[in-house]
Amino acid sequence: MHILNKEIIQKTVQNIDLVPLIEKGFVAYSNGKTVVPPVGELTFENPPGDVHIKYGYIVNESYYIIKIASGFWENEKYGLPNGNGMMILFDQKTGKPEALLFDEAILTDIRTAIAGKICAKQFTNDINRIGVLGTGLQARLQVEYLSDVTPCRNVIAWGRDHKKAQKYKADMEKVGFKIQLVDTPSELAKKCNLIITATASSEALLFKNDIQPGTHITAMGSDVIGKRELGPGLVSFADLVIVDSVSQCQERGEISFALADEEISIDQIIELGEVCSGSHPGRVSKKQITITDLTGVAVQDIQIATAVFESYMEKKNEI
Repeated sequence: MHILNKEIIQKTVQNIDLVPLIEKGFVAYSNGKTVVPPVGELTFENPPGDVHIKYGYIVNESYYIIKIASGFWENEKYGLPNGNGMMILFDQKTGKPEALLFDEAILTDIRTAIAGKICAKQFTNDINRIGVLGTGLQARLQVEYLSDVTPCRNVIAWGRDHKKAQKYKADMEKVGFKIQLVDTPSELAKKCNLIITATASSEALLFKNDIQPGTHITAMGSDVIGKRELGPGLVSFADLVIVDSVSQCQERGEISFALADEEISIDQIIELGEVCSGSHPGRVSKKQITITDLTGVAVQDIQIATAVFESYMEKKNEI
């Protein structure tokens, strides 16, 4: 079995055009061409953390994968990153283990940012300002991966921790973004027509009265049961609601709250793969408010892990 460490994975992944691969995965998922069981999950309270186990395969492709990714929010106390994890690839025909990608969760981070990039490409109007709730790694990657989607470099950011927010501002300005920090999510929402929510909040941060016409919201922080970033009524206030997985969003993410409160029904929800395939038009008016709820689907892991491993093997065989 081949073992790829984080350094090798990072060198390999930077040479891969991931957007069409992840889009293809979403399309396969929405077309019923995948086997993706429900998410396995462990949650911890002391210290707080969660572990996701995602697995599955695309029918008639080469591999099936099992991915384990964790987030422990107090790891900075120990000088450790919050996230960690690995992906294992198995031959789909024989079950033979082919590769262990000890990526320390970087592939999960990247594929999540790619999903956000796809949403920005599909659903935004001309972006005047990018709003970001959160100051962690995903709040950085989501913005950085927009560089070739929009020329906008004006970012308004909010975070609970003033020190972390100042560091976010300093770091992002080093890579070419102009950062304005604000005191409340409401202030941010009134100035931005693309809003990315990337926190671990269990309480609503954005409310429908804050949102301007023509805004797109990519909500990706609420990835486990109990997390929430969008307030009551906001999902039903939107003209178009998109999810990465209808089945997952019934139990986790922003949509689960809207469904439980009977604000919307299942038939009002569109999967991202339907838009990527062209079977649904997506945004049809500049005035529409659109929301994408991303909970993370195993098909993203399948696509990125396969691409990295095959690219690694191709280069290895050339030597």
